[in-house]
This record gives sequence, structure tokens and C-alpha cells, in this order.
Amino acid sequence: MSLTDEIAVRRTFAIISHPDAGKTTLTEKFLLYGGALQLAGSVTARKNQRAATSDWMELERKRGISVSSTVLQFDYDGFKVNLLDTPGHKDFSEDTYRVLTAVDAVVMVIDAGKGIESQTRKLFEICRRRGVPIFTFMNKIDRPTKDLLGLLDELESVLGIKAYPVNWPLGTGQDFKGVYDRQAKKVHLFERSAGGTGRAGLTMHELTDAEVEEALSPSAYATSMDELEMLEIAGAEYDNAAVMSGNLTPVYFGSAVNNFGVQLLLDGFLSHSTPPRPRNAGSRSVDPADPAFSGFVFKIQANMDPRHRDRIAFIRVCSGKFSREMGVTHVQTGKRVRLNSSHKLFGRERETVDEAYAGDVIGIVGHAEFGIGDTLTEDPSIVYNEIPRFPPEVFAYIHSSSSSQYKRFRDGLDQLMQEGVIQMLEVKGSVRREPLLAAVGPLQFEVVQYRLQSEYGAESRLEGASWSIMRWVDPSMSIEQIEATLPTGAALALDTRKQPVLLFPSEWAMGYFLRQNKDVILSDVPVDAALAK
Repeated sequence: MSLTDEIAVRRTFAIISHPDAGKTTLTEKFLLYGGALQLAGSVTARKNQRAATSDWMELERKRGISVSSTVLQFDYDGFKVNLLDTPGHKDFSEDTYRVLTAVDAVVMVIDAGKGIESQTRKLFEICRRRGVPIFTFMNKIDRPTKDLLGLLDELESVLGIKAYPVNWPLGTGQDFKGVYDRQAKKVHLFERSAGGTGRAGLTMHELTDAEVEEALSPSAYATSMDELEMLEIAGAEYDNAAVMSGNLTPVYFGSAVNNFGVQLLLDGFLSHSTPPRPRNAGSRSVDPADPAFSGFVFKIQANMDPRHRDRIAFIRVCSGKFSREMGVTHVQTGKRVRLNSSHKLFGRERETVDEAYAGDVIGIVGHAEFGIGDTLTEDPSIVYNEIPRFPPEVFAYIHSSSSSQYKRFRDGLDQLMQEGVIQMLEVKGSVRREPLLAAVGPLQFEVVQYRLQSEYGAESRLEGASWSIMRWVDPSMSIEQIEATLPTGAALALDTRKQPVLLFPSEWAMGYFLRQNKDVILSDVPVDAALAK
């Protein structure tokens, strides 16, 4: 195939959700349909079945949550799919935010019994800022749900996005029997598979077929017909341009755990979503079909596989063709590097990959000089600035528990800083030698301590710090003047990029400081790392 043909069949997307909405289960069912799994794992029976494929870290298995994003690649129906599974827990949202810079679309999973929850709203806002197309899966439709039309109204009233139901459930909860495809004008009646572990059987009918009415209770049938009529009269029209601009979300209904509606979602997403689109690199736009290879590092992970104590950089290919052994410029250092240890990824499993195209995600082993956000390219004029940073909300000093383990403690901590697992701050004027860690949520501290012990053999202990708010300061301002007017309990510090930040113990303290220093402008994002538009 030509370069343009290769790019046209690429689909790169992430699944986002509030915790427990069914994201990991849906991920596994996608892999099942893509032939990447023979038997889907059951999240609800994790104690006596294997852990989900995407949750490779032992800590994830113990906690029953995803704490690290994972790349899962597979072929399906002529498409080359790059699926980026992300943590659902808010404490690991920074990792999710970085992953969202590497995708061309997202599938947003909503628990139909709960509606839009806080983490869903936060992740949606990140997608909105980037103009990412959003496809919605209303999950757990075979359980008690909120009012279905009310769920659509929530999308518009809470998230501010119009919704077009591509299919519509026939019954809910115990009465759920299938869905009506509004575009194909077909009813899909589903057969429950044993434990939801295999592909769900389905039969297709016309809406007016007697089999459809017989499958539902009289009340469920009547309700479904009324809802469908209302959608035709007052519902939004499907507009692909509005979908691609992020102003309209196609909505699918189903049950991931029982495999209802999953294939319809996957087929619909792949056919309606977009192949890789141009990316901004400073003032220029880089087309995916540009023959010069370019890409950026959006994630770094060490020690993914105990058999390979190495370091892998995840790179989103943005343009051209990648070839193993090719030479590229590492823009941040200006040096030429050879990309000779390249891998296709599936969770923690890997295999050598010889070529990749715009839209693909590849893993490059080695290269300690690579950092998150770095650009690799055959055209040194291309520089991507894709990776956002967000203010931490919890702070703690970390101590090495043993002087004999201190070197391992520091080596492990330095590696975790490079991966972006957590932030480290340097408090100006402090006599303390212990590193000050800063995180979006306290579970990030647990991950740091767990990985220090399991991967580096270094035990540690935490000591809470009193700050709860961090804001970046414009570097052009007089730092000495700012430091002289800080209220009691506040502190001046430097982040990992040596940018000045202010730490406050409370909202009141920050407000007091700003009232006393009306010319000082504080920001909740660093001035050099605002979200790419």
C-alpha cells in the first residue's frame, strides 16, 4: 500500500470514563472482537480469574484499578487499531491527560445507571480543549438505568455537546433485549453468552417484525416505540463534520460485561471516526502524509517486564513512515540518534516492529536522553509542543528508610521523575534534604513507594507536607519581591523544569497573597506548557 493508504486505515483512540463505568471490560471486549484475546477477562471475578490484559502491574492487580496507561494494538476488519487504555482513577489523571495528546478520537464510557460523573466531566473538558472527536457508550444498560432521554439531555446540559443516538435500547434492566440501529433501520436481538466471555450471538429483524414485539414485555415495547418516535421528531440530526469537530457525539447503548452492543460500537466507531489528522508544530501544520517521519514521546515506562529491566519510550507517529534502524534528530538535544530497538506493544508484551506509519504508537527501548514531550523527526524544523502539565494537589516529603539503600532510592526516584509518575519540587531556602513530591492524588505516592521497593529494592516512608495548592509564576516577574510578601505557611519553589511556583496551605492564603500583590499573576498551568489548541 502507498503511504496515504497506510495512513487511511489507522485508527488511534483512547477509552475514558469515571472509575467503575466499565472501561477495562469494554477494552477487553474490543480485543476479543479484534482477535487479540480468545477469552475476555471478567473484572467482576478478578479474584479467581486472570487479571485484565491491560492491568499488567502487580499493584493494579492488588488494587483492582488501572494506575498506568497501556498501548494495545490489533487488526480488525481491515483497520490497524491503536487502542490506548487509560487509568480511570482521578489520582492518575495526569497520565490520562498525556495519553489524550496521542489519540485522534476517544470513546467515552458512561454508566447508564449513574449518568455523567466527576471524572468523566474532567476528561471530557481535556478532549474539548483539543477538539478531539468523542464517541459515547452508555454501558450497563441491562441493569437499572436513569431515564434514557434524560441521559441524552445530560450530555448536552452538563457537557455542552449534542448527542445523536446511533442505536437505541429496546428495554432496560431485566427487560433489555437488544438495540435498534437507527441508521441501518435494523433491530439486533442479542443472545446472552455464558458469563459474557464469548461473542454475543445476534439476529437482525425489522422493527415491525412480530419477533421484536414478542421479545419485549408490552410496557417495554410501548416505551421503546414512544422514545424512538420522539427522537425522530425532536432529536439531533447526524452530522459527520460536527462529530469530527467535537460538537456532536454519536451515542451507542449496550452492556460490555455481557457483550451487548460492543461490536456495533466498534464497527460504528471505525467507520465514522477519522484517520490521523494534521498536527500543529509551532506555527506550522504537519500533515500525516508528509514523507518526513516525525513523532513525539508521550509516555516513558521502565521495568514493564521483569524479564527486561529496561526503559521504553512510547512514541506517537505523526507523519511519514518509521523504519527500524532509521536515523532521526532528537530535537531537544539536536543530536542524531538511531532508532534500532523498536517494538509493537500489547500491554507489557512486545515484538520487534520494522515499520510504522502516522497514527501508530511504537515503543523505543533505551535512549535515556528521551523525555516526555520530546520530538523525534527527520525534519528538524518540526517541534511538537503537545504535553500539558497540571497543578498537584497533595504534597509529601519522601525519606529513604535505610542509608544502605540510599543510592538505589535516588536512582529509582530519578527514573520515576523521568517517567512523569510524579512531580518533584525544590523549596527555595529550605534546609531539608528530603525530596518534596507533588501529586494530583495520594495514590500516586503509593505507586512511587511500591515501585521503589519492587523494582529498585529501596524502602521508603512519607511525611506529609502542609501545602495544598500550587500555582506557577510568570518567570518575568521579580521573584525576590514575591518571596518577600509571602504569607505565613506559603513557600517559593522550583518545579522540575526550574520554573518558579508558589505553594499555599489554603485557598484563603492564596487569596490573601493575591489581594496584597495585585500585579502578580498566578496560573494553574505553566506558561510554556499550555494545552495545544
